Amino acid sequence: MAFEIIDFHAHPFPDAAHNICAHKDVVPMTEQTIVELYRHLGISKVCGSVIQPGNNEDRWAKIKANNDHALQLRELYGDFYVPGFHIHPDYVEESIAEIDRMSRLGVRLIGELVPYLDDWSESYNSENLSLLLDEAGKHNMIVSFHTQDDDAVDKMVKCHPDVIFVAAHPNERPALLRHIERMKYSDNYYLDISGLGIHRYGMLKRAVDAMGADRILFGTDYPTCNPAIYIGGVLNDERLTDGEKEKIFSLNAKRLLGI
Repeated sequence: MAFEIIDFHAHPFPDAAHNICAHKDVVPMTEQTIVELYRHLGISKVCGSVIQPGNNEDRWAKIKANNDHALQLRELYGDFYVPGFHIHPDYVEESIAEIDRMSRLGVRLIGELVPYLDDWSESYNSENLSLLLDEAGKHNMIVSFHTQDDDAVDKMVKCHPDVIFVAAHPNERPALLRHIERMKYSDNYYLDISGLGIHRYGMLKRAVDAMGADRILFGTDYPTCNPAIYIGGVLNDERLTDGEKEKIFSLNAKRLLGI
């Protein structure tokens, strides 16, 4: 069975300064080779934000520039790319304006939010972030976020039942079990398989057995990680049915994105 594959978690880059691959010095990479690699692997669409290592002195200027880069890449890639954008709880007015701007431009994906990269002063349970999530809910946004500070994530998800959350990275067994618990009490909570966790044998089977395959999304965190690893981890998992694989590879993402 041939599967359509949508990468729900990637970080395309407009230039070398935004390329977060740890080994880019030995792997030629441009904004064009992104598409070539994905096409070679059979991935038909990618989603995610432009991120930039290091905390600039003017944090909001950095965020706004990265959001503008994502829009420029959408112009370059067309339907191949679903842009994500950043908000920041230390910049409430600016972030609300950015949510409104992106909504008018047809962008519904916030994130992946990575607090340590954008130098947040507080974590996910801050009052300022809560205001921004209220606004995101009004605009029917999807919020992808980097997994950290489980207690804060619990509070964030419980306080915003009208927001679709996609947690990045299953991580090790204790973190995966926390993800599963959130999925049990919050049907607006999804998990993408990017980053640490997929290499642990049985991880996907545990998650599917606990919650079904309807809220698990294929993600790679490219160019940090090798997309082929994640394709193989789903495609060759003999404990998953073809129907479960299809949901993970693309059907769940298509339902969330309305495509």
